[in-house]
Amino acid sequence: MKRNVKGFTLIELLIVVVIIGILAAIAIPKFAATKERAYVASMKTDLKNLATAEEGYASANNGAYFTHTFAAPSDTTNGFSPSTGNTITATLEAGPPTAWHALATSTQTSQQCGMHTGNTPGLAGADTVAGAPACK
Repeated sequence: MKRNVKGFTLIELLIVVVIIGILAAIAIPKFAATKERAYVASMKTDLKNLATAEEGYASANNGAYFTHTFAAPSDTTNGFSPSTGNTITATLEAGPPTAWHALATSTQTSQQCGMHTGNTPGLAGADTVAGAPACK
C-alpha cells in the first residue's frame, strides 16, 4: 500500500534556512552602507540650506553673516533648522572680505562634513572648494 505523506523533510528545511542565512549575510552590510550614505547626504543638504540662509541673512544685513550652532530641528534661528540628528556650527571668518565656514556632524555616523566661503575650510583636509560641501 502506498503512503501519502505530505510535508518537508528535515534536510529540505535546513537547506532553506542556510540559503536564507547566506542571503541575509549579503544584504545586511549593503543596507548599512546605504544608511551611512543617507546620513551623509542629509548633512550635505543641511550645509547647502545653511548657505542659502547665510546669503539671505547677509543681503538683509549689509553683507554680515551670522554665527550659530544648530543642534535641533526646532532651532529655526535666521530661517534655518537642521535635520533630525544633525548639528551644524556656522562660524565667521576674520577680516575682509566677510565670509563663513560651517561644520556638520550627525549622531548617526562618525563622518563629518564641512562647507565654506572665503579661505578657511569648514572641515580641514576635505573641504577644499568654496561653496561646495565635502565630507570625511
